[in-house]
Amino acid sequence: MLTVGSIVIRCSDLERQRRFWAAALDYEPREPVEPDFVLLRPRSGAGPNVSLDAVPSERILPPRIHLDLYADDQRAEVERLESLGARRVEWSKRPPDADYVIMEDPEGNRFCVIDAAPEEAA
Repeated sequence: MLTVGSIVIRCSDLERQRRFWAAALDYEPREPVEPDFVLLRPRSGAGPNVSLDAVPSERILPPRIHLDLYADDQRAEVERLESLGARRVEWSKRPPDADYVIMEDPEGNRFCVIDAAPEEAA
């Protein structure tokens, strides 16, 4: 059996990315934190880890892989992420009724915030 243990994000500014992703996901670093690597884990204990690896790499668009973050209150989460340093990404092919907002972290790594609010009963 396989499970996702950690998602690794390469970065240039490890400390800045650590602060962003820890606050964005309410994760905490596993000690000891290395000068070029940090593993962030959920405070609640549930979910995959996010590891940050201080290995600069070329940014390619569109990215081959990205995170989908599910939010019960999408608007509030997008605003909170923007206050932490994330930016919205406009995409001309995004349908008007899309349930996602494309964003990027302070270093340009893209992710989507998905509206996962429970639907009201009809």
